[in-house]
Amino acid sequence: MKKVSLLLLAGIVFMSCHEKKKNMNNQENLQPPVAEKIPKELTMHGDTRIDNYYWMNDREDPKVLSWLKAENAYLDTVMAPEKELRTKLFEEMKGRIKETDMTVPYLKNGYYYYVRYEKGKEYPIYCRKKGSLEAEEEVILNVNELAAGHAYCQVAGLSVSPDTKLLAYGIDTVSRRRYTIHIKNLETGALLPDVVMETTGSSCWANDNKTIFYSRKDTVTLRADRIMRYTLGSSAEKEVYHEKDETFSLNVQKTKSGKYIVIHSGSTLSSESRILDASKPDGAFTVFQPRTKDMLYDIDHKNDKFYIVTNWNALNFRLMETPLNQTGRDHWKEVIPHRSDVLLSGIELFKDFMVLEERKNGLTQIRVVDDKTHADKYLAFAEPAYDAYVGANPEMDSKELRYHYTSMITPNSVYDYNMETGKQELKRQQEVLGGYDPKNYATERLMATATDGTKIPVSIVYKKDFHKNGKGPLLLYGYGSYGHSLDAAFSSNRISLLDRGFAFAIAHIRGGQEMGRQWYEDGKMFKKKNTFTDFIDCASYLVKENYTSPGQLYAMGGSAGGLLMGAVINMRPDLFHGVVAQVPFVDVVTTMLDESIPLTTGEFDEWGNPKNKDSYDYMKSYSPYDNVVAKAYPNLLVTTGLHDSQVQYWEPAKWVAKLRELKTDHNLLLLHTDMETGHGGASGRFEALKEVALEYAFLLKLAK
Repeated sequence: MKKVSLLLLAGIVFMSCHEKKKNMNNQENLQPPVAEKIPKELTMHGDTRIDNYYWMNDREDPKVLSWLKAENAYLDTVMAPEKELRTKLFEEMKGRIKETDMTVPYLKNGYYYYVRYEKGKEYPIYCRKKGSLEAEEEVILNVNELAAGHAYCQVAGLSVSPDTKLLAYGIDTVSRRRYTIHIKNLETGALLPDVVMETTGSSCWANDNKTIFYSRKDTVTLRADRIMRYTLGSSAEKEVYHEKDETFSLNVQKTKSGKYIVIHSGSTLSSESRILDASKPDGAFTVFQPRTKDMLYDIDHKNDKFYIVTNWNALNFRLMETPLNQTGRDHWKEVIPHRSDVLLSGIELFKDFMVLEERKNGLTQIRVVDDKTHADKYLAFAEPAYDAYVGANPEMDSKELRYHYTSMITPNSVYDYNMETGKQELKRQQEVLGGYDPKNYATERLMATATDGTKIPVSIVYKKDFHKNGKGPLLLYGYGSYGHSLDAAFSSNRISLLDRGFAFAIAHIRGGQEMGRQWYEDGKMFKKKNTFTDFIDCASYLVKENYTSPGQLYAMGGSAGGLLMGAVINMRPDLFHGVVAQVPFVDVVTTMLDESIPLTTGEFDEWGNPKNKDSYDYMKSYSPYDNVVAKAYPNLLVTTGLHDSQVQYWEPAKWVAKLRELKTDHNLLLLHTDMETGHGGASGRFEALKEVALEYAFLLKLAK
């Protein structure tokens, strides 16, 4: 019997080796899909570009769908040896999530509102309790029920009527960010027959408890260009404002006081607000302050004044106030002056206090001001790199400030801070299952020097046994556009990389707003290349300081951060061993010339308008798709979604096809198209982890 077992074992080992060798041979002989070349001439300003893959711009074409599916099949084959790893990573990341969980309740209009999750369920359950946390729970919306039968489901804009009896919410089951608004009777649980379509999902109630205002989207460009009013039970909605300037888009919301409805019309560099007494929904909106070139402002209301955060003669913004009946700029009075070293990000108004969100030296700050004494205090945060921000504070009369704090090693923590006594209480810290201990990890804030001498902050985290000898793998993440700041926040998913020897770093490059408004100004339009060179300089700095080496350095970015990835591998392909480009915006010139594509017209002040020759020439000089040439590129994983409304799937698809045609190396080039989703990926809290598992498995495959 023992002899038979040994023979059987030998046979199994032989078969296993044979299968492994067969799989290796299959991998070596595997050929990627080859996209058909159909040249299309694109001419502007006397310059002609040849786009061989323009034909991919048709999501209904069977040939396009077949090619995308072939790329997915190719990826599955190449990544087959990592199948078990992907499964393990998924289960690992899912295992850190407390499946049965709930958020910290907040009080609004007599009810405590919170969100909870149930074990095995993908979607949130929105709940409330009347008057006390000991009261009976009322489920106001169970998204798991709405998602049944849909591959994708996203709910947005939950808004309860002032009398607390009705709920308005938006739902998107396609992932094109085109929401349908429904109304639910919270007393009976029944849906009202009232339905409005093609919206942003958000709405606000007038004080009559039967009228809602919301943004309507253009069905082609998806620009929010109209504000509509709808009264429950009526036969039709009514347009109250149409934004004709295609560079502006609209939203509508209520002031915290609940007394005014505000239409905000905004572009990259200018904005304009219109106001209406919320108790007079049939009235006419009046302009708060007419739009002015290069002037932004946001408003809120308290007592007998409006408060305005604006960049009028204030690069880093300042705070103004004005009487209710004199809203024009000539009547504004300064409350908080402009500071060259501090960016005023926003305000939160309370009856007796005002809270300012600020940025200084690349770090977020929370400042509490007593309205009576004018004394102020900054909340103290001890870690070198962190993120802190104001949370849900709907009650004006409260003396408690709800805020969030996190760092690259500290899970998201929710605090209540008593603005009168200075006492604070930790209400909840994100529970990370699986034995996570922050003491086993370290975080630093470094300063890299850019080519022009500018100091660029870098936040980094690693396990304490990580050796700075240049041999360890490091993933560098970046974005750098739209003034969006990347802060040093916690990710439980990231532990899967850190525990496998990776360091993770964020490059706070220009184009964001980490170091103030000028940081953004120096990374857009004709200074956009600063974003790319900053990222390269941060990567070079980490190599120089022995955190890693080019053979172990990886990069990742999504959307405009995907543009960043495309630009840096054209400029310095030798610096990175592998790159993950998530839903990348890479065909800049062609996209910005097509005003039918969502977002295009609203972004001329971010990238430029290529109908102008100087903008065309500058864009073309860095556009990743236009600058692919015959040379060696790093290993590359590119992801997209067929229904993406922000970056159309054909941009990354064409980019991959062109790279396949021209690159001279034998490195991996993989494209993954989610055929069911859009820009944000899967909608479920666990399903989305499968994409992360793929990305991590790709990086770990390379770092072996």
